[in-house]
Amino acid sequence: MAYELPVQLQQLGTDITTEQLRYHTKMVLITKEFTFDAAHHLHAYNGKCHELHGHTYRLQVSVRARPNAIGLGLDFGVIKQIVQEHVVQKLDHHYLNRVLPPMNTTAENMIVWMYEQIDAALTAQENVAQLERLILWETPTSSVELTREAMMT
Repeated sequence: MAYELPVQLQQLGTDITTEQLRYHTKMVLITKEFTFDAAHHLHAYNGKCHELHGHTYRLQVSVRARPNAIGLGLDFGVIKQIVQEHVVQKLDHHYLNRVLPPMNTTAENMIVWMYEQIDAALTAQENVAQLERLILWETPTSSVELTREAMMT
């Protein structure tokens, strides 16, 4: 099957109306992923992670939103700006035990701090989106997940 190149681009007002831009009003999850590298060690832990070591962390951020009049729930660029400014720039290539609040720098503790930072930034911007879920991978096969529901309990 051959791909047919468009002869002309679709034109707003001619080929599609403004009212057609939003196909639905369902709530959707909008997800963006980030990576950062950081070092840490764990206190009161009897295992190799009590020594200073590093990870390439992967953070998946999902927000819930209803599409606006043009079909966007929340622009990926807004999610990127918030997460970069409030989480990634603070942690990337840093010693987590020094830059995070006093805590054992476990993935379980870190994800709650991340949720608080991102949720506060979304709320401050008065976006129509709500932070719904974070997943933080410490290694390619090990992760923790936190949902809005879990934060409410």
